[in-house]
Amino acid sequence: MNPGLVITDPGEEYACHRRRFQGIPGIERTPGGRLWAVWYAGGPDQDGEGPGNYVVAATSDDDGYHWSEPKLVIAPPGDLTRAFDPVLWLDPYDRLWLLWAQSQGLFDGRAGVWCIMTEEPDADHPKWTAPRRIGNGIMMNKPTVTADGEWLLPISVWSRGPGNDTPPHQCHHLVDEIGSNVWVSIDQGRTFSRRGSADVPDRRIDEHMMVERLDRSLWMLVRTNYGIGESVSKDGGRTWSAGGPSRIPHVTSRFFIRRLSSGKLLLVRHNPPGLAIGKPSNDRSHLTAYLSDDDGATWYGGLCIDERLGVSYPDGIQAPDGRIYITYDFSRKDNGQILLAVFTEADVAAGRPVSDQVRLRVLINQASFVEG
Repeated sequence: MNPGLVITDPGEEYACHRRRFQGIPGIERTPGGRLWAVWYAGGPDQDGEGPGNYVVAATSDDDGYHWSEPKLVIAPPGDLTRAFDPVLWLDPYDRLWLLWAQSQGLFDGRAGVWCIMTEEPDADHPKWTAPRRIGNGIMMNKPTVTADGEWLLPISVWSRGPGNDTPPHQCHHLVDEIGSNVWVSIDQGRTFSRRGSADVPDRRIDEHMMVERLDRSLWMLVRTNYGIGESVSKDGGRTWSAGGPSRIPHVTSRFFIRRLSSGKLLLVRHNPPGLAIGKPSNDRSHLTAYLSDDDGATWYGGLCIDERLGVSYPDGIQAPDGRIYITYDFSRKDNGQILLAVFTEADVAAGRPVSDQVRLRVLINQASFVEG
């Protein structure tokens, strides 16, 4: 319940060669064209997710060709806690938000989403607000801004209890909050409140995202044990339809969906060989981008961003000129790479690079800890 430590001048302790593990990235682009990337990591004594995880942010001022050393670190407030699942988001007023989760241990049944914000993301030394706790749960995907100007945050309280296998009744004090929740701000981020929750069966780590469809309904996609589930709200997220499987084949992992400036939907998901609806796979490979002209009823194209086994957790943004930037991780515990892909709608539609804008497997950062 205590705020993490916001370190704006990270030292040697957080250098690449001190990191054994890292992944789960996010990306944003500022009005001045600076790229910000964020992820979370573990130090030399840590090879995965757990106490001691901390959040790292870096920048690029040359469109992603070169990246800085850490410009910002969110460190956990105690030895038994961790800071994880960070999100970068540029709001409609060009303010950059960094949100992250804090928990005691891997997951303590409650966790909590925290945030800081800067009004000067292009400055050499941005000034950040003090950390603020939004509410219980975990958020790892960007907010949705509706046509009415409301900010909808996808924050979940996992159905699992503390640890990996504790049943949810152990979190009895939060039983009413378990689910794929929607938090809302109607005052541009001054206050937040929990509005509603979807219940998609067979979920465990929700990682949900929402898009507002052309009929103003909200379409929520949720990570499940079989791939991607869905639910729909027609009242701004207050109530949700009975959850069920979507028509999107996927592995058990995070995906990314976003409304593009053209009005099309962009979906980045895994497409390993043999994947089909109802036949889930654990192969996190063939990270591929698709487009939809009909609000997700059908998808076409299929630009493969990275076919290797071990690529995962895409996040993305679109620049004013239409270029699409996707960040993702590769081999978190071995290579520890945070990567970037750049492409256009035309490349996605063609299913192959056809523009001169395509850049794939661009290295943002790599953990380089060596034993001994």
